[in-house]
Amino acid sequence: MWYAIIAEDHPNSLEQRMAARPQHLQRLQALMDESRLLLAGPFPAVDATDPGAAGFSGSLIVAEFADLRHAQEWANTDPFVAAGVYAKVTVKPFRKTLPAIPALPDNQFD
Repeated sequence: MWYAIIAEDHPNSLEQRMAARPQHLQRLQALMDESRLLLAGPFPAVDATDPGAAGFSGSLIVAEFADLRHAQEWANTDPFVAAGVYAKVTVKPFRKTLPAIPALPDNQFD
C-alpha cells in the first residue's frame, strides 16, 4: 500500500537539511530503484521553485510499504530526522486515485 510521509521542518534548519541531503536522497533512490516511490519533494518556504535562504518548510514522500508500521519505521530513520531537520513527521495510508492506471483488456493473458 502507498503511504504519505508528511514532514514539517524546524525553523532555520536549511544548513542541517543541506548537510543531510545526500543520505536522504540515497534512501529515496533506493525506493525508486525498487519501484516503490510515487513522488517526493520539499515544500519551499516561499512561493518559488528555488527558495534560496528562505529554505523549506517540510517534505512530502509517497512510497509503498508493507504496512503502516514499516512506513513509520522508515520515516523515523530518515537522515533528516537524525540531523534535526524535521520537527514533526506524520505517516498516513494513501490511496492513489488520479491519474488512473489504464485498465488492461480482459483477454490480455490469452
